[in-house]
Amino acid sequence: MHTPLFVYTFACHEDEFPLCALEKRTVFGADASAGSHLLCSPVAFEPSRSPFVKERIDVLYQGDSVSAIARQLPGLQLSGSTFKVIFVKKNDLEPPHNIEYAGQRAIERELGASIAGTADVHKPDHTFGVVTVGGRWYFGRYRKAEPVWLHHMKKPHSYSIALPTRIARAIVNIAVPDPQAAIRAIDPCCGIGTVLVEALSMGIAITGRDINPLAVRGARANIASFGLTGEVALGSIADIEASYDAAIVDMPYNRVTRISPEEQLSILHHTRRIANKAVIVTTGDIDEQVTGAGFAIRDRCAVRKGAFSRHILICT
Repeated sequence: MHTPLFVYTFACHEDEFPLCALEKRTVFGADASAGSHLLCSPVAFEPSRSPFVKERIDVLYQGDSVSAIARQLPGLQLSGSTFKVIFVKKNDLEPPHNIEYAGQRAIERELGASIAGTADVHKPDHTFGVVTVGGRWYFGRYRKAEPVWLHHMKKPHSYSIALPTRIARAIVNIAVPDPQAAIRAIDPCCGIGTVLVEALSMGIAITGRDINPLAVRGARANIASFGLTGEVALGSIADIEASYDAAIVDMPYNRVTRISPEEQLSILHHTRRIANKAVIVTTGDIDEQVTGAGFAIRDRCAVRKGAFSRHILICT
């Protein structure tokens, strides 16, 4: 059997390039450039999990040209069902080789004419995509990502310093690249539950905890508002006795929740005690505290918004 192959397209703001690249490296093992918007990979990743993935093509055929693809399509069995072919606009073609609208439609027609079935551009039974990457053409089943995270922005409880939903969703993917791997995760400083909502919506087994009773009530209400179920406990990270595969820690900050370097180190020590892996989010340089707690920093990135930056560290 051939190794499965998938083509993904990505889109993000330039401020998020480093986070998008970190997610790629973690999920796909890909040493992709920060601004790359295409990726071929054998990894089957649900496109709606990422805030940056826009489309996925499950490759059925590939070739050096559109004609080479067309010659293979008579072997596609649709059993009388209808289909549609989409030219994926994101590609790595450079001027003067860009394919404009008329050329895109011509490619769709050429490939559609080679398929034994009935075309239906409105409500097809099957949707196929065609894309070119690195001078090679790929054709397969087309899947468009659903922006689940966008719906989660409408939380009944929120506050200004909470993680943005898009960043939280990417961080969850970085902490738990494979949700089928029976990973047990925890967010021991969960605030109003932004990370918890994203993780639970992906079927990840995660629990939350916070020392602030108002935050705990808000997190529970936010989780319930999206029809999700998850445990959120009131208490300090120091009281946790269970062990977890991964922890996501958004370090407390600002004038309301300001903590000392010693308190930061205590949180990190307890994180090291309870988790094999941690994704730590901080607004400042805490490398010394991280390594002092016994962690090794394996990868990292910074997400900037104006003069403000969040640093995301993968630690083991």
